[in-house]
Amino acid sequence: MTKISIKIWRLMLYLFVISMVLNSGSVMAADKTIGVIMIPNIPYYEEMHKAFTETLLSEAIAEKKASSSNILEAEIIVQKPLPDSISLMNTARKFDAVGVTIIVSYGAPSTLAAVGEQSTIPVVFAGVFDPRGVGISLKNATGISSKVSVSTLLKKLKSISNFSKLGVLYSDTEKDTLLQAEEVKKLEESMGFKSVMLNIKRAQDTAKITGVDALLITTSCPTQYCISNIIDIARKANIPTATLTGTEEDKGVLLTITANPQEQGREAAKLVIKLLKGAKASSLPVVEPGKVDMIINLKEASSMGLKVPFDLLSSATKIIK
Repeated sequence: MTKISIKIWRLMLYLFVISMVLNSGSVMAADKTIGVIMIPNIPYYEEMHKAFTETLLSEAIAEKKASSSNILEAEIIVQKPLPDSISLMNTARKFDAVGVTIIVSYGAPSTLAAVGEQSTIPVVFAGVFDPRGVGISLKNATGISSKVSVSTLLKKLKSISNFSKLGVLYSDTEKDTLLQAEEVKKLEESMGFKSVMLNIKRAQDTAKITGVDALLITTSCPTQYCISNIIDIARKANIPTATLTGTEEDKGVLLTITANPQEQGREAAKLVIKLLKGAKASSLPVVEPGKVDMIINLKEASSMGLKVPFDLLSSATKIIK
């Protein structure tokens, strides 16, 4: 293994030690250090991070071979705080105290904390539904948006199940999910349905899911943590589900339209590389998602007695049978 790969993958060997140092309040930093804020146990973020590290490693090795340059050598420190504002802010403050070179954040809650708690360290984000809409300052931040069309998702769900009352599972503490809920409200009249806003903060809140004939699962962290409960309730009541975040389709979500997590991670890595080479975050425009996945769980649809139109199947990225 080359020196460069050892540097980047040191994360795998020393993560526990680094975490202990950070938690104790001590200061430890390599010449170039990338601090990653990743809310735990969300597969969508885990897929992003895997693509991020693989891309960074690949590009660093290529740079080393081409020019013998160490410019992309960096140590990665991953912190996995709980998705509450205090934990996220504390993590951002720790990275500020350690003096990391760059902060990478996955999702709106992590990014808002990273940008809000310090202004001197550049931030690169991924998996943020609407960076400008949620109020992320781009003075020292850039990244890739994960925004996809709520309208398109609902139109396609309508073609499978002609719902009239849509339950929207969101969290009132996460700005991006509030934006998604607002978009749904604006579509009610034109698409002929009524929405029921269901604020999900914990597993017990899934008991609110009643009296609706379809569900939209937003990108909120609580809904991701409660996905098994949500799907269990939906199956028992024969309620079709749709989501804006990936990797939940195998758990029973019927329709998924989401920004591809691998692209999210790769593009974040490319932006980090530009920063390591001297670019300013403010000079790098936010990247729009180029690859959007549509995943249809045909097995789930069939179990509910629903037929998926052929044109929908033919345009799907993935079909679960």
